[in-house]
Amino acid sequence: MNKTVVLDWSTVSNGDISENEIFSQGEITFHSLTSPDKIKENIGNSSIILCNKINITEDILDSCPDIKYIGLFATGFNNIDINAAKKRGIPVCNAGSYSTDAVAQHTFALILQHYSKVSLYSSFVDEGKWITSPTFSAFPFPTYELAGKTIAVVGFGSIGKKVASIAEAFGMNVIVNTRTVPENCRYRTVTLDEAFAEADIITFHCPLTEQTRGCINRERLSLMKKSAIVINTSRGPVADEKALADALNSGTIAGAGLDVIEYEPMRPDCPLINARNCIITPHSAWAPLETRRRLVSIVNSNIKAFLNGTPENVVNP
Repeated sequence: MNKTVVLDWSTVSNGDISENEIFSQGEITFHSLTSPDKIKENIGNSSIILCNKINITEDILDSCPDIKYIGLFATGFNNIDINAAKKRGIPVCNAGSYSTDAVAQHTFALILQHYSKVSLYSSFVDEGKWITSPTFSAFPFPTYELAGKTIAVVGFGSIGKKVASIAEAFGMNVIVNTRTVPENCRYRTVTLDEAFAEADIITFHCPLTEQTRGCINRERLSLMKKSAIVINTSRGPVADEKALADALNSGTIAGAGLDVIEYEPMRPDCPLINARNCIITPHSAWAPLETRRRLVSIVNSNIKAFLNGTPENVVNP
């Protein structure tokens, strides 16, 4: 009988999803979180490992020889040594496309905060300033239309495609930068430098690779319009945070909306803390309840497929 361990359940549920919703064929143990020094102990002799952001290194795999399967509550898998797992015949299975709608929605929440400034206007009213306004319509904060603006979508997977389609509904001009240009792409494809130079909004939906790490850098930010903004809901290290903070504080660009940063949770020395016109949310774009329920469903399907001898969504085939 397979023994299952969930290493960081609190990253999936805050009590709104029951532990009983995770499929298992035998004993299953849940850990709210697992510190690095407790990973080996918490895995023990488990054969099925489920986690979100726990680092599973080659040393962990050597120390826990009973591991037969690693399932991720995530699409990204940079926290797993997938080559080491492959050498040992351990499939690593992720949950792709579960968060497409949620992340695209959050992307536009960040964009609209910059363009419509709803939170600033809500605070204006809460502080009683509309009561004392001499005119019926108060608009002390500048707002702008999305229609006619150019949005550069970097990464054209399921989320990038969804963002592009929403942008079209707003009447925006969509350009795309992607590693693999799809056939019959309805949007103009551009180089990354062209994307930075042409965009009113540049939004990142690419995986973290050696090619994308630090691609939001000082040189490319200097190519941007002073009125342009950067949106990142992909992975924090896609941005050189010091360069981005400097660009914001100097007025090189007009703003940024980020759901991810290099070190999570945020550290006190993050260069982006209190950066000018920078909106940061705590890696919460993927977190609507419906999205997390969809995630659990995919994880369960992956486990069942593995147990049936036909693993699905394997990232290290």
